[in-house]
Amino acid sequence: MRQQRRSRWAVIGGIALLAAGLITGCQAEPSARPTSTPSATPTSSPSGPTPTATAGPSETAEPQAGWEVPGTCEEIYSPAMLAELQSANPPLNDPGVTMLSSENADLLEVIHGGAATLRCSWGQPSEYGLATNVTAIDAAEGSAILAALPQAGYGCEALGEGTVCRIEQKGVTLDDEEYARGEAAYVGAGGLVTTAWINFAPHGYTEDIVATIWG
Repeated sequence: MRQQRRSRWAVIGGIALLAAGLITGCQAEPSARPTSTPSATPTSSPSGPTPTATAGPSETAEPQAGWEVPGTCEEIYSPAMLAELQSANPPLNDPGVTMLSSENADLLEVIHGGAATLRCSWGQPSEYGLATNVTAIDAAEGSAILAALPQAGYGCEALGEGTVCRIEQKGVTLDDEEYARGEAAYVGAGGLVTTAWINFAPHGYTEDIVATIWG
């Protein structure tokens, strides 16, 4: 895996950091960052189509026997968590939400390296939402991730039969509005769960996914 380095944050909605002069917003992956202003607060709308897990032609990960990436986003949550997400910040998988589930280079290399992965997002393009990927990994990739993340500033601890690593940042926008954003990465037997969020971090979110998939 490429040399570890600190994660660069996803940009969501139009929030600008005072200290670094960065703009945050839900966007695709261009090399230059836009200078747009924050978009309107998201409103409820029907859930969008749910993607299925797919494997690229150059799939390299060999997940643990008997483990596979869930087929739909609804399958990764308990009924209670799914209902909470549908109520608190719909829709599921708005096509306009293109934020990554991580900005860490080592995690992105695994997520977009050709292995089977399922992407799920909540909310509309704005400064309020989250994105998650569930990705198949092998044991070597899992070990490399757990070695890299602490060096990138993540704090790690045991969760279930695996390990979860988290990082969080708080700040103030150029409009003097406070914001919080962060990431969580869980490494379990055969799979990786990555989540990036901004101003929307449901309590027990990653724990619920772990219990549902590996429980």
